[in-house]
Amino acid sequence: MRTLYLDCQMGAAGDMLTAALLELLPDKEAFFSQMNRLGLPGVCLRAERMEKCGIGGTHVTVTIDGCEEDEAAHHHEHEHEHHHEHEHEHVHEYEHEHHHEHGHHHSGMADITGLIAQLPLPEKAREDALSVYRLLAEAESTVHGVPMDEIHFHEVGTLDAVTDITAVCLLMYLLSPEQVVVSPIHVGTGQIRCAHGILPVPAPATALLLKGVPIYGGRIQGELCTPTGAALLKYFADSFGSMPVMETAAVGYGMGKKDFEAANCVRAFWGRTGGEEEAVTELRCNVDDMTPEDIGFAMERLWEAGVLEAYTLPAAMKKGRPGVLICVLCREAQREEILRLLFCHTSTLGVRENLCRRYTLGRSVQTVATPVGPVRRKVSDGRGIQKQKWEYEDLARLAREQGCSLADIRKKLDSIS
Repeated sequence: MRTLYLDCQMGAAGDMLTAALLELLPDKEAFFSQMNRLGLPGVCLRAERMEKCGIGGTHVTVTIDGCEEDEAAHHHEHEHEHHHEHEHEHVHEYEHEHHHEHGHHHSGMADITGLIAQLPLPEKAREDALSVYRLLAEAESTVHGVPMDEIHFHEVGTLDAVTDITAVCLLMYLLSPEQVVVSPIHVGTGQIRCAHGILPVPAPATALLLKGVPIYGGRIQGELCTPTGAALLKYFADSFGSMPVMETAAVGYGMGKKDFEAANCVRAFWGRTGGEEEAVTELRCNVDDMTPEDIGFAMERLWEAGVLEAYTLPAAMKKGRPGVLICVLCREAQREEILRLLFCHTSTLGVRENLCRRYTLGRSVQTVATPVGPVRRKVSDGRGIQKQKWEYEDLARLAREQGCSLADIRKKLDSIS
């Protein structure tokens, strides 16, 4: 399985993710040519080699009409104009104040949608870019307490941020990972100053975007993860956690502009994993007043909802009553729906939750031509292990057709590798 692991020990910003993914791409010139022909007014994307703490990597810069703009991602304006009195470097921190008017664009979601919709991008990359902006707009809507269609992006809506998000979405399309795993995200600590006042790190929009994501503060002062970086990671990540067991083929270093005591970069590991590792939710409840038929009906509804596992265990309840423990494994995104089904179809008044990790082998199905006809074979591999098993439904069909036992069919297939 093609796997991308993003190591965010120094947070993430749009330009850092662009640079890290770019280093994994074999044909970098074709990517730059495509990006610079998109028709974004006056935009030029370029890369340069940069060194942090003795490590070489790539730094990406966006210029508009020859001038480099700021990301300033977490100070979006809404409803009316504000005067901006800060510089937010495209990567991380606020360093000093200054007044500048050129290059600041006030755009609503409709403006951003119209801009991205007309770009000559692969459809998947365009849809991803729009979805990332929707995440940003939803976060800003909640933070500012205004409807999403009234949100006006300030620096996050400028062309440099549009370029960053579009670039990451195009790179993800070109790489096409089958699995994206992101490390716990270092968000930094302290405070940042903006025209609205002094805000804590992580900024409100970033904190909201990273809800449900493992993050930590550390001791580095400053904003390490921008809202744009948070939205991109939240959108593309299949799971968050430690690096899976993988055979790496390439490592990319996307450098930030600022210097810290630690190397200021996002690392992108590209390789193959033989199986999957994901965070899953375990939901449990005890019942002692349901009939077997009612429990069976509830289990059917859970399986229909697409849970990963659902099973029952005998349990001894209070006062010695026999009962049943209902256990369900599901993905985090399914949790609310599965909770609703448990309360709807069982008599329980409470459900317990455990967060755990699930490890699986990579799985595929092959159709094999055999002396008794085509038979599907399930193949599982990973971590140096390979398993094979004939599909039961095909064996059963052949046994019925030939009037023999399942064991007889298996014997006929034993000689096939």
